[in-house]
Amino acid sequence: MSTEVWSSNMAQSAASKLSQMGERTKQLGNVIQDPERQKRVILVIVCTALLLDNMLYMVIVPIIPDYLEGLQKAADHAQAALPHSNSSNSTTHKVDKGNFDVQIGVLFASKAILQLLVNPISGTFIDRVGYDIPLFIGLNVMFLSTLIFAFADNYATLFLARSMQGLGSAFADTSGIALIADRYTEEAERSKALGIALAFISFGSLVAPPFGGVLYEFAGKRVPFLILACICLADGVLCLTVLKPFSNKERENMPVGTPIYKLMIDPYIAVVAGALTICNIPLAFLEPTIANWMEETMHSSQWEIGMTWFPAFFPHVLGVYLTVKLAAKYPHLQWFYGAIGMVFIGASSCTVPACKNFGQLMIPLCGICFGIAFVDTALLPTLGFLVDVRHVSVYGSVYAIADISYCVAYALGPVAAGKIVHDLGFVQLNLGMGLANVLYAPALLLLKNVAQMRPSFSERNMLLEDGPTGLYDTIKMEQREKKRKGLCTTIDENGIETFAQRSYSEEESSGGEYA
Repeated sequence: MSTEVWSSNMAQSAASKLSQMGERTKQLGNVIQDPERQKRVILVIVCTALLLDNMLYMVIVPIIPDYLEGLQKAADHAQAALPHSNSSNSTTHKVDKGNFDVQIGVLFASKAILQLLVNPISGTFIDRVGYDIPLFIGLNVMFLSTLIFAFADNYATLFLARSMQGLGSAFADTSGIALIADRYTEEAERSKALGIALAFISFGSLVAPPFGGVLYEFAGKRVPFLILACICLADGVLCLTVLKPFSNKERENMPVGTPIYKLMIDPYIAVVAGALTICNIPLAFLEPTIANWMEETMHSSQWEIGMTWFPAFFPHVLGVYLTVKLAAKYPHLQWFYGAIGMVFIGASSCTVPACKNFGQLMIPLCGICFGIAFVDTALLPTLGFLVDVRHVSVYGSVYAIADISYCVAYALGPVAAGKIVHDLGFVQLNLGMGLANVLYAPALLLLKNVAQMRPSFSERNMLLEDGPTGLYDTIKMEQREKKRKGLCTTIDENGIETFAQRSYSEEESSGGEYA
């Protein structure tokens, strides 16, 4: 009898616990579905994806050259052990060793090159299907590329993994940034959210080399990649749970985005894209060349070379913070913050060759990253604003253009920087990059009047009189109707005519911005 009572109590206890778990799951689901909290969870998902992408981009810097050199030595020993090796074989082998640096440069650049080629397609795809499915696809491809990195044992497999990472990044990075711009519609909160995303990008890029180097030294090649793969898998599961990419019905009502080729010929967007490319050239060109220069001129140790960029993380975060605060207080000066950043980058780049020791070198490198933070944090929200006021508020293609701008710099860096240093010299490389940034800064004056454009009274809004064509247009129409009705209730019977005249005059006055 006592056994039956005990089993009955156990059953009731289990049922009670299951009921409590069900309630907690339901409460968690309600919390996640709350719009404000969902925005924060989405920001976490996107920031994690950007962190992973940039960690995977930079984690191979201390690992792959040493690993490939080990494979090369193993091949040398195997060749030497052969009883019938001839002189032609040894000559071929010497040529291969001579091309070692070229192989590493091509491997490093392959990610940015493929990302550059795929971005026009991914941007259009994002505009058509929404932001969640491309983000999920990108995370899956990045997960697979990380696993391939972990288990690759030859150059061809490493090249495949690196190229796959570029494919995943073209979808995950672009859709993630576009998703932030879509969910954070207010300019101040959009700048803040994009600033947080940029801080994660910086942290991933700067912490990855010491992270990879330490784990590679003490735990082997596979461990850092397996850790990144696990984090990527967790982020993909969170994306699947929160965004529900394959059950979202809202994409049926999405407006048709402006084609990417039309965005590329928009002069304002072209100026921003050019600034993003030029400001990232010093970082992209110094990363593959500064280690050899430090060894030759400063006789730096390996730990100093490994820690070269890590201190620059802190001024980068400071630059993001200052730009977000300034943009919130003086939003009409975004172009000026970008120009100041480019001057900072130019001056810092020119002073790099004058440094005589590790401590001195930290100052211009921190200046470069501080300036990049200013440019990126000021101009990425500007791209979203330009699409809002001059085109359709669908952000896939415009942030694909931003990603293309970054990729141009990082695709050229590993391939061209070494050649320039060999032919012209390290000093000339830095002076050229610094001069390019300083000379481009005045071009941002073209963006001076962007803040005066009003999305509520753009040409596109006037065309909405024909009826809404998508989700964004429907929302804008509803907002205008509510505004119209609100004004009608607060004024007399002549109020309707007053509103009509006012809205017409405002539209007419703002129309000059688009002439």
